Amino acid sequence: MSVPSTTETIVALATPAGTSAIALVRVSGPLCADFAREMFGRPLPPRCAQRVRYRTIVSNDFLDTVLATYFAAPASYTGEDVLELSCHGNPYIARRLIDDLCARGCRLAQPGEFTQRAFLGGKVDLSQAEAVMDVIRARSDRALAAAQQQLEGSLGRHLSRLNSELLDALARVEAYIDFPDEDLPAEDRALVRDAVTRVLSGTQQLLATQRYGEILRLGIRTVIVGAPNAGKSSLLNRMVGYERAIVSAEPGTTRDFIEDTLMAGAHAVRLIDTAGLNRTPGDIERKGIEKTFERARTADLVLWVIDLSLPVIPPLPADMAATLTVPTTLVVGNKADLVSPERAREMLAPGALAEAGLSERWVKQAQTFLVSASTGEGIAALTRAIEAVADGFQVQTGDEIIAVNARHAHALERAKTSLETALHFLRENAVPSSPPELISSDLREALEAFGEIQGKFDNERMLDRLFATFCIGK
Repeated sequence: MSVPSTTETIVALATPAGTSAIALVRVSGPLCADFAREMFGRPLPPRCAQRVRYRTIVSNDFLDTVLATYFAAPASYTGEDVLELSCHGNPYIARRLIDDLCARGCRLAQPGEFTQRAFLGGKVDLSQAEAVMDVIRARSDRALAAAQQQLEGSLGRHLSRLNSELLDALARVEAYIDFPDEDLPAEDRALVRDAVTRVLSGTQQLLATQRYGEILRLGIRTVIVGAPNAGKSSLLNRMVGYERAIVSAEPGTTRDFIEDTLMAGAHAVRLIDTAGLNRTPGDIERKGIEKTFERARTADLVLWVIDLSLPVIPPLPADMAATLTVPTTLVVGNKADLVSPERAREMLAPGALAEAGLSERWVKQAQTFLVSASTGEGIAALTRAIEAVADGFQVQTGDEIIAVNARHAHALERAKTSLETALHFLRENAVPSSPPELISSDLREALEAFGEIQGKFDNERMLDRLFATFCIGK
């Protein structure tokens, strides 16, 4: 998708395809005013910002009655004249309406073209444009809040502050480039160094939010591990609220991983049931256990399920024991309804956990929970603990939720590298005679990296790839 011509008027269905009560057809471009005049049946007033009319659309024969809303530039989503037509949600009617508009001079919009025009028209920066799809795809309250704040410019405001301080430092350095006979004095070098240090700290803080961003966009990846028949599948079924996994008394029922999603407070949780850690598996079961190890290594959180009705806890494989970390592992004693409270506490005591292959330090810090997948006992407390783990990934960036994506993180890494190089040249006694040109070059590279995040650069191919992931009509 090349950069669109703003002399063309585009049209697309802005609501999902299929039968519904209402369908919204969106039009953007210079022909919108003509269409609005035709549909409203009278000339539009000068400087008309917005007009809504209930009208009948006729094309050769009767078509439909619509609610037509006209937004005059620049007070619209794209910054151009925009016309939105709400017709009855019959796909045939919507298609006829779009065909009629194309016959009047429109062309079909490409994916993301409305938002791309908003970006090119200066209505939003690139990080805000990306937030449009984050809002549409948000799977939890926290993800929606983060996306809405980014849409309102939260990330852009943080970057603007970093840009402003970095520009001041760069201006001070480049003053000496204009006077090559002058060396950067110690006092100015210290001022620039302090400013760059603050910008680097802010950059690292933003970069640290990437993990939380992944959790918000994809859900917290929670892998259930444990011995065969510990009740892993039963736990998944209880937590998601229906029979998602097959449950059987026969060991090794789950040979591949099974995934479903649930809500833990404000977070979406991707709950993944895995093959039991059988010490003597068959060939097929062994492949399932290998997948269990793979999922555990890449998980945000692991639920280690223990059968409280057993005499002792089955030893964990050494690789699995090494994978489990205290902050991201919850020890879940299942089948609490089958044993006495005293026996349940004995099974989850540090000594019993240590015999399963965990270090003494690990077991003393571990979080343990007593549950019954059969009766639901303890499930609410376990869900709250999962929410707390997800909250722990959030990096504090003031009152706003910042959660950068992979593209942002790539640019921030570049900025971080450039700022660290500049600091190397600015440190006392490190390279005292470093010319200002070297420092200036690194600071400019950091500014360019920040600019990539907000779209303040010229890279047509990257824009094409980004907006092509959007919905038609957005």
